[in-house]
Amino acid sequence: MDRRRERINKVVTDFLEIPKDLVLDLPKVTLLGRNELYLENHRGIIEFTINRLRINLNRGFLEIEGEKLEIKNLMPDEMAVSGEIYSIKYLD
Repeated sequence: MDRRRERINKVVTDFLEIPKDLVLDLPKVTLLGRNELYLENHRGIIEFTINRLRINLNRGFLEIEGEKLEIKNLMPDEMAVSGEIYSIKYLD
């Protein structure tokens, strides 16, 4: 049922030209160089260490690896991370 709803929402957003991240609740990741990351539409933090940050998403999670990672800003659905970012993985 959820997959069917996803497909319908995708068709509607394509037809009406509405941004998909708004309707489908997709994460929006903005990376500024190697030292700043901005994430929208998250569902909370799963794990946080100085070298790894795992963030819960609507579907799956996002894993950020690096050095001296620091959460600069945390709001209910947005966050900003700084530090030396080596990799970003999207996992289901």
